[in-house]
Amino acid sequence: MENINMAEFGLPNQYVALAKECKREYVAGRILLQEKGLYRLISEKGEQSAVISGKLRHNAKSASDFPAVGDFVVIDCNNMQGHAIVHSIFPRKSVFIRKAAGTVRTEQIVAANIDTVFICMSLNNDFNIRRLEHYLSVAWDSGATPVIVLTKSDLCSDLKAYIHAVSMVAVGSDIVVTSGIDKDGHLKLLPYIQNGKTIAMIGSSGVGKSTLINRLLGENRLETNGLRNDDKGRHTTTRRELFLLKQGGMVIDTPGMRELGLWDVDEGLDKSFADIEELAAGCKFRNCSHTNEPCCAIREAIFKGELSEERWFSYQKLKNENSYAENRNEYLVEKNQKFKNIAKINKSARER
Repeated sequence: MENINMAEFGLPNQYVALAKECKREYVAGRILLQEKGLYRLISEKGEQSAVISGKLRHNAKSASDFPAVGDFVVIDCNNMQGHAIVHSIFPRKSVFIRKAAGTVRTEQIVAANIDTVFICMSLNNDFNIRRLEHYLSVAWDSGATPVIVLTKSDLCSDLKAYIHAVSMVAVGSDIVVTSGIDKDGHLKLLPYIQNGKTIAMIGSSGVGKSTLINRLLGENRLETNGLRNDDKGRHTTTRRELFLLKQGGMVIDTPGMRELGLWDVDEGLDKSFADIEELAAGCKFRNCSHTNEPCCAIREAIFKGELSEERWFSYQKLKNENSYAENRNEYLVEKNQKFKNIAKINKSARER
C-alpha cells in the first residue's frame, strides 16, 4: 500500500504512537469524507472507505460521538472486507457544531480539528448581517479563528458600505473581499493557508465556496451552479469533504447553510458580541435587564447611536435561542439516561 506523509494532513506525531498502543496493527488516520453515514479516510497506508466499529456505535451517546470530517481516528486497515474500521476518535482541538436541520433538537458536527473558518457571504441580495452574527458566534465557539470572506464583489454597487457594515459586527476578525470573475481572487486567501493547517469553508448555498475551492485546488473538481432568479444560491455541495492542497494545507467544503441553529455557544456569543458585553459591564446594576433601570449603559448607547437597536435585538434573540438549546440538551441527556436506567432494571429483572 501507499506510504502517505500524514504530517501533511495535520496528524500530530503523538497520535501515531497512541494508535499503536491500542493494538500493534492499528494506525492513526483522518476522516476525509462523510455522506449519509459513509466515510472515507486517509492514513499512512493510503485512502480507504471506512465503517465504525460496533463498540464505537454502541458507546455513542449523541451525534457528536460519531466521526466527522476532519477527525483524527484510530483505525484497523487490515479488515478482510476491504474497508477500514474506525475504533475510536482522538480528542478534537476544535469543532464547528450547529443544531441539525429540522425540528429534532440534536447537534451536527460540520467540521473538526480546523484552524481557520472562512465565513463566506456574497455581496448581493443574499447579504445578511444578522446571519453573519450567527456564523460568527458558532465559529468563535468552535475554537477556530473566523475570517470573513465577502464574495461576488463585482455584483456590489457600494463596497465600502458593505465592508463597514461587516466590520461593525465582525469585531476581531479579518475581512477579505473576492470576486468569482477574478481568476486571481483566491490568492487573497493564501496567507491564511499553511502546511498542516486546516480551513473550513462555511456559508449559504451559492456564495461561491466551491468556486474558491476549485481555484485553490487548481482544477474544477467541485460542481458549481449559478444563482436562482431571486438571487439566492442553488445547493451544489451535498456532503462534507476535506481536500489536500498542492501548495500545502487543507480545505473542507461544506453544504450551504442558510439557517444556522445555535448549539450551546455561550463563549462564542461573548466573543462575537464583545462590544455589547463590554457595555453591559458598565451598567449600574449587576442584574440590569436593560429595559427601564437607571444608568443602563446599553440603553444609553442605543440612545446615543453607539449601538444599533437591530444589533441589540439580534443579541437578545441569539441569547434566548442558545439558552433554549442548552436547556433542551440537558433535558434530552436526562431523558436518555432515564430510559437507559429503566432498560438496566428490566434486564436485571429478566435475569433473576
